[in-house]
Parts: sequence; C-alpha cells; structure tokens
Amino acid sequence: MSARGAETLPSSGGNLEFLDIGGEIAALSPLQLFWRRFRQDRVSLVSLGFIGFLVLLAIFAPLVVDILGLPSPYTPNSNLTDSFGSPLGPSGAHPFGVDQLGEDVMSRVIYGTRVSLEVGILGTAIATVIGVVVGVLAGFYRGWVDTVLSRLIDVVLSIPILLLGLGIGAACAVRGCVNGTIQPGLGVIIFLITLVNWTYIARIVRGLVLSLREREFVDASRALGASNTRIMFREILPNLVAPVIVYATLLVPINILIEASLSFLGVGVRPPTASWGQMIASATPIFNTAWWYMTFPGIALLLTVLAFNLLGDGLRDALNPRTAR
Repeated sequence: MSARGAETLPSSGGNLEFLDIGGEIAALSPLQLFWRRFRQDRVSLVSLGFIGFLVLLAIFAPLVVDILGLPSPYTPNSNLTDSFGSPLGPSGAHPFGVDQLGEDVMSRVIYGTRVSLEVGILGTAIATVIGVVVGVLAGFYRGWVDTVLSRLIDVVLSIPILLLGLGIGAACAVRGCVNGTIQPGLGVIIFLITLVNWTYIARIVRGLVLSLREREFVDASRALGASNTRIMFREILPNLVAPVIVYATLLVPINILIEASLSFLGVGVRPPTASWGQMIASATPIFNTAWWYMTFPGIALLLTVLAFNLLGDGLRDALNPRTAR
C-alpha cells in the first residue's frame, strides 16, 4: 500500500491517532506514536546521540586512546612536569594536559566514562528491578503487606547515603571488612546506590498499581481464573513500562553524581582507576596552577548528567498519551 498522500487525522480522546493512507484509516501503534513524538524533540535526539557516543566511547576506550595517539591513562611520566613538579598544560600531544603524576588527562577522562556509565546504568538497573517488584507487591496486595513494605521504604529512605559511604570507607579502608571482602571501590558504590535508590521507584510503582488494580481488565483477568502472579506480572506490569523507563532514565544521572561525590570524598573509586569524581578531588589542591585537571572532568560530568536529564524529559513527554505534539 502506498503511503503517498498520507494525512493525519486528529484523535477524539487524545490516546489514539490515525493516518489516512490511500483512503483507508490505519491506527498508529504505541511504539509508532512514541517515536513520532520523540523525533520531534530535537534536544532529546541530540541527548540520545550524545549518550550513544558515550557508550561507544566507554566500550572502545582503549581503541580510542590508541587512535588519538594518547598514552595509557595509568602511565605516569615525570618528564611531563616542570622543574617545580607542576603538571604541564594542554598541548598538541596532550590536548587536555597532564596531572601532577604526568598522566594524560584526556585518556583518563575517556576511561572515566566507563566508571560513570557502569555505576549509572548497572546501579539503576538493579535498583529499578528491586523497586518494581516491591512496588507491585505493595500496591497489589495492600493490607499488611503494603504496611510492612511501606515502612521498610521509609526506613531505607532515612539512611544518609553519603554518611554511610564515608563510614564504610573509614572502617574498611586499610584491611577491608568481613575478612577483606568489603573494600571501598566500585562494588561498594553500586551496593550503596542499589540499597537506597530502589525506594523511589518502589513508591512510584506502588501508587500506579493501587490505581491499576481497580481497572476493568484486572477484574476480567480474575474472572477468567488468572492467578495473582499472572495478574501482577502479565497484566499490570506491562502498563508500568512507560513510567518506569522515564523515572529510571532520570535516576541514572543521580547515581552518576553519587559516584562522583563518593569518589571525591575518597570512599569511591580509588587511584589509579580513572574516575571523574576522583580526578576532581585530586585537582582541588592544584586548581590555581593546573586549571585543566579539574575543568575537563567537570565538563564531562556536567554534559553527561545534562544529557540524561534532557533525555528523561523527552521520554516523559513522548510516552505521555495526553501530550499534544
């Protein structure tokens, strides 16, 4: 069927849209409707492209460093400091300059992308899964189940994540805790993020499930003999995909900032592993004489967080059936 002369017809309720194709009416699928709205948001498209670029940069970081002719981020070079031991600034061989150990800042910024995305995406994924399961159970069963899970959420929300991270860092910095099993690093950061941030998703999902469980399709499924498990995860859960995606996307930059904060405080990623927060912390004492060491990791952190926030806003608008485009 030819799409020539396709014409959009306004929807009556705002939830459906149709195309007049060759004299026939064709309804747009939810995915087509989402993509039609999303592609009109140029800012979100640019943000998505930038995030895709960061993902490729993180995956192929060694290859990118080799192509750019940069030294390894873990190779100190005392010849790249002046007679007073101060790092040299940006140059043709080192576009972002070097740090006080003579390590190339640009290669460390590139490798730092791996840590930020790993913490942001992996931590958010684990927290989202836990939050969705807890929220669905609390909203569907209500009663004592809802009371217990809601109070658990309140208790977890009262935990100050930065102070907890500082406590773990102080207690486990030298020999570790639990026979050396727990030590400050990437694993502890992901654990802290998962421990605290699942609560936000759980509260949102619980509120949505409280409304969805009273809908007609749930009554119909129950009348057909569907079990509670099937109703929760086969009937209600698909209706939560859109809001969960939006809130998870907005949670990623928060987790990236948490990692940067903990690394800045010295309880996150430890040297020589490249991390934007750790690089900013190391650059603080020499900022007056080596501005580049703090500036470039800071710009990378700013642009990454901004891109995820803008993408989350775009997804929220595109997935909202009441949004008129």
